[in-house]
Amino acid sequence: MATIADAGRIAVVDETPRLALARGLTNSVVGRIFLLAAGSTIIGVIFALSMEKAQWGQSLPQWWAWGLIAPLMALADRHLPFADQQFGRRVAAFVLGDIVFTSLYVYLFFVLRAAMGNLPWSHVKPGGMSVWEFVDWFIWSSIVYWMIIGALQAYRYYGHYMSSELRLQRLEKNYSQARLNALRMQLDPHFLFNALNTISSHVERDPRLTRSMIEHLGDLLRMSLETKDRQEVPLAEELAFLDHYLEIQKIRFGEQLEVVIDVAPEVRYASVPSLFLQPLVENAIRHGISRRATGGTVTVTAQKIGENLSIRVEDDGAGLPPSWSLERSAGLGLSVTKERMAGLYPDDYSFMVRRRLEGGTAVEILLPLRVMGDEE
Repeated sequence: MATIADAGRIAVVDETPRLALARGLTNSVVGRIFLLAAGSTIIGVIFALSMEKAQWGQSLPQWWAWGLIAPLMALADRHLPFADQQFGRRVAAFVLGDIVFTSLYVYLFFVLRAAMGNLPWSHVKPGGMSVWEFVDWFIWSSIVYWMIIGALQAYRYYGHYMSSELRLQRLEKNYSQARLNALRMQLDPHFLFNALNTISSHVERDPRLTRSMIEHLGDLLRMSLETKDRQEVPLAEELAFLDHYLEIQKIRFGEQLEVVIDVAPEVRYASVPSLFLQPLVENAIRHGISRRATGGTVTVTAQKIGENLSIRVEDDGAGLPPSWSLERSAGLGLSVTKERMAGLYPDDYSFMVRRRLEGGTAVEILLPLRVMGDEE
């Protein structure tokens, strides 16, 4: 098994034996040496075959020598005591490296040729090679040196770019999470304040029912604390929270309030934003049902439509004022709920508030359907 991290999210994937072998080769010292030798040999073979008469004794030592020198160049580049912004100093270090590494390469190249029997060993001893021969090989080899340095710098800056992208993604994710938490925190005191107002109106009128309301409020607060670190919960958990809230409201309104909840079995464990149904139902009761002397009905439905979860909260109450609009007139519950959905599902949600032809108001929500768990 291997763990892959991207933009803060961690996924576990199964590796095939071939992929595991490749990862082991690239991560171990022996594996890197093997890959370096194999790569140098392949390049040497390609260059040898491209010549009119394959010159194995020259092409292979050339690339084997660079295969030995290139890791030393990369190591030196990694340990340069200059920041990337100190461009002049880095170039000066590369020029000095050109003299050192290219000279070492030329000597190593002739040693490998002698080891292959392509040159006499006396050629690599002091005085065995003419100055002009060394300079000729140095000039051409210097071009390869700068190509390797260029590739190393490109790889280095690509690594910096990818690291910056990852840091930016983490910052964006942390910002989004902080914003969602702030929105959620706005709902908790808002809901608690309204619930306490409801309970306080019954303290003197009916102490026994008031105690029952306080018990339900305690359950609500406990469930709210349990989900405070979770932005999404199964719909069944959200409905359980809603049940306690509705018990408080039923005590308050009695027979004037009727609630119908119709949830399809296949979406009971769908992922939904935590504490999002209660503000919608509270709005329906407060602005719709409570304004009618005869009361009314609040209906909550949830069903699967294609690959989406459709949720509707409807009431047959007083309805919306003629000049009402979601952008200008929405209260805290509606506006925060919509903002949270925009943060959780940026381009994959629908949130609509409309007047019902039969009277009252309907809130229609469409979310991507994701099942969080199975029923036990």
